[in-house]
Amino acid sequence: MDAQGLGTGPLQNVQRLPGGTQNILLRFDRSGIGYVLRRPPMHLRDSSNEAMRREARVLAALAGTDVPHPRLIAACADTAVLGAAFYLMEPVDGFNPTGGLPELHAGSAAIQHRMGLALVEGIARLGALDHVALGLSDFGRPEGFLERQVSRWRSHLDGYAKLPGWTGIAGLPGVERVADWLDAHRPVTFEPGIQHGDYHLANVMYRHDGPELAAIIDWELATIGDPLVDLGWVLATWPDPAFAETSSVKPWIGFPTADELVARYRKHSTRDLTAIGWYGILACYKLGILLEGTHARACAGQAPRDTGDLLHARAVGLFKRALRWLDAA
Repeated sequence: MDAQGLGTGPLQNVQRLPGGTQNILLRFDRSGIGYVLRRPPMHLRDSSNEAMRREARVLAALAGTDVPHPRLIAACADTAVLGAAFYLMEPVDGFNPTGGLPELHAGSAAIQHRMGLALVEGIARLGALDHVALGLSDFGRPEGFLERQVSRWRSHLDGYAKLPGWTGIAGLPGVERVADWLDAHRPVTFEPGIQHGDYHLANVMYRHDGPELAAIIDWELATIGDPLVDLGWVLATWPDPAFAETSSVKPWIGFPTADELVARYRKHSTRDLTAIGWYGILACYKLGILLEGTHARACAGQAPRDTGDLLHARAVGLFKRALRWLDAA
C-alpha cells in the first residue's frame, strides 16, 4: 500500500467480514479511508491464486460500466507479499438479503418485488457489455462452451467416486436422464458475453435506502461464456411456492415469480430466450453436482456431516426440479 500511495501508518479497525466461505474478506481503515482485502483461504487450492487474479481483472474491466460492482483499488498478483494473490476494493455500502432484511425491505411487498426485478436487470446489463472492447477477449473460451457443459460436470460428479463412503449417483434422482436431455436439446448457437457464473441472491448486495442493487459480488467463477446461464442460475435457485420451497430470504412477501423474472430480463436484453428452460435445467444439473461434492466429502470425513446432509438434500431437490421442468418441456 505504501508503494501504491494508499495512505500511511498502521491499519486500523481490522475486522473479518462474513459471507466468504471459500475466500477471506477483511475490512480495515488506513488514513481515514476504508478498504476491503480479498484473498484465498489460508490452505490454498490449486486454482486459488489464478481465481483471485481473474476476479481482480474482471472488476478492473467493469470500471465505468453500468454494472454495479465493488470498485477495484489495487491488485497484487505476486504471492510473495501475503503468500497468495490478493486485491483491495472499496467497501460496499449495502446488505446481503440472505443475512436478513432491514425493516424497510422486510415490511414492503412492493420493495421486495422491485428487488427481484433489479436482480435480473443486473445480469442483463452484464450480458450486454462488449467483453472484447473491455479487454476480456481472452478471458474465456466461448467456442464450444455449451457443448462442454454436461460432460464437464458429469466428469466432476464421477470424480466423487474416489471419496470413500460416498453413496453414489443412485442418491440423486434422474442424473442420467437430465444429462441426456440437456445434450439432446442444447441450443445450437449463443451470443458470447461476460458470465458471472454463480449469480443468485446470496451474491448481490442491495442499497439500504431502497430496492436497487448496490453491487454484484463474488466474481471468482466469471468467464466469457453464455450469459443466459446466469439467468438459468437465478431460476434454479428461485423458490417455487407450488412445491412448498422456501427461501433463505425472510420474510418473502413480494418477490416476483420466476415468469416475471424472465419477462423483465427479456425487456432489458436482446438475447433470444426461447430455450430459457434448457438453461434452468442446466443450472439445476450443475449446482446439484457442486452441492453433492460437499456431501461426498462429508461421507469421507472431510467435511461436517450435518452440512453434507443438508447440501445433499438441496442437490436432490435441484434434480427433482430439473425433472419437473424436463417433463413440462
